[in-house]
Amino acid sequence: MRYLAIGDIHGYSDVLSRLLRLVDVKPEDWIITLGDYVDRGPDSRGVLDQLIALHRRGRLIALRGNHDTMMLEARNDPELLEEWIHCGGNATLASYSSAVLGESLMEVPREHWAFLEDDCLDWYEIDTHFFVHANADPDLALEEQPLYLLHWEPLFDARPHCSGKIMICGHTKQRSGLPRNLGHTICIDTWVYGEGWLTCLDVATGKIWQANRRGEERIGWLTDPREETPL
Repeated sequence: MRYLAIGDIHGYSDVLSRLLRLVDVKPEDWIITLGDYVDRGPDSRGVLDQLIALHRRGRLIALRGNHDTMMLEARNDPELLEEWIHCGGNATLASYSSAVLGESLMEVPREHWAFLEDDCLDWYEIDTHFFVHANADPDLALEEQPLYLLHWEPLFDARPHCSGKIMICGHTKQRSGLPRNLGHTICIDTWVYGEGWLTCLDVATGKIWQANRRGEERIGWLTDPREETPL
């Protein structure tokens, strides 16, 4: 059994499909997606369809990212809808309908709302690691973490968490296209919507699989934090 963490997907359903094939996910594996399923890329709808199918099979643990939260909040607030559109929500709406953007969210299927609101978690932990979308206060237990930190806080010079577990996060894009490994913290948002990659990390072994928008794929290993050249 493997715990396989996947970074910010941002509407790239084709890249997600290729990454999952490259990883060769087994029935006993657990996939942990770190949030930001929507916005930026061309097929947020297709990403959510894939994740919902995985969740129904019982082997997906999906976290909620800030872009997913913005989509939820945009339903009932015109100002938040406008803000979301300017943060990449226009691409998400276009994946559901060719109608005028921002006029309505009625085309979003009920199961997509239910997945984002009810099935996604704000954090998850196993014996050795814990998983968040953005960041966590190193001095607070996971159940005490403010949602702002979990969803929005960028990763600066993180300190080890009081639990002693390694934090796996996304949200802070690594423009190099490579994960950032601080030893006690690993960021795997590797900028798939830019010039980077979508990353899957086997948290036990440090093995990495990556796919990008250009159709390229590669496999490597997490860099030791004391080294300079990953993969």
